[in-house]
Amino acid sequence: MPLTPAAPHPRYDALLAEWCDLLRRCQEPTADDAPAPDPAPYGADLLGRWAEPQRRYHTLDHLQAVLDHATELTAYAVDPDAVALAAWFHDAVYRPDRSENEERSAHLAERALPEAGVAADRTAEVARLVRLTVTHDPAEGDHDGEVLCDADLAVLAGDPAAYAAYAAAVRSEYAFVPDDAFRTGRAAVLRQLLALPALFRTSYGKDQWERTARRNLTTELELLTA
Repeated sequence: MPLTPAAPHPRYDALLAEWCDLLRRCQEPTADDAPAPDPAPYGADLLGRWAEPQRRYHTLDHLQAVLDHATELTAYAVDPDAVALAAWFHDAVYRPDRSENEERSAHLAERALPEAGVAADRTAEVARLVRLTVTHDPAEGDHDGEVLCDADLAVLAGDPAAYAAYAAAVRSEYAFVPDDAFRTGRAAVLRQLLALPALFRTSYGKDQWERTARRNLTTELELLTA
């Protein structure tokens, strides 16, 4: 029997329209006044990547959440559009069995954005921001880095049910990893996050998310190492 195609994400059309508006704002005028590249094929490619079947947490829902949180933090950004572009690309390449996803995602941005009509300096900034999501440790005063990293980590500050769903989705992405090895690796990630001087760098993130996120991380670590 033929496979039934997956139902489209309920926010697919809205996300594609949001991408097209964003890219149009970021496209540079062409030297010969030729039409700028159509944003839609680039958006469709990105949305297809975010909908790949190996994903359980790094999905279109995560993309939507990061975009929403970045919008929530717009007042803290120097270049909100660069932050939004970085949100679109930050997990565009994602294989749970590989460690270079952020680097590959940054390379994708470096290839796609100039072709789509984005200037070299903004493309470089987007790629830099994507690479920051390896450590979530932007330098002091890196306001756009702070906004992207805070938006990406905001999931850690969910209520207990939302955080449990997040942790379960992460485990599902790594279903190929035996339990003992997963617990060891996940515990190391949690300790790395808890060792940061602050999980969140914007004043909003510190005030609204820091305490809850640390409590959630500590609880998960205790459960993993009990």
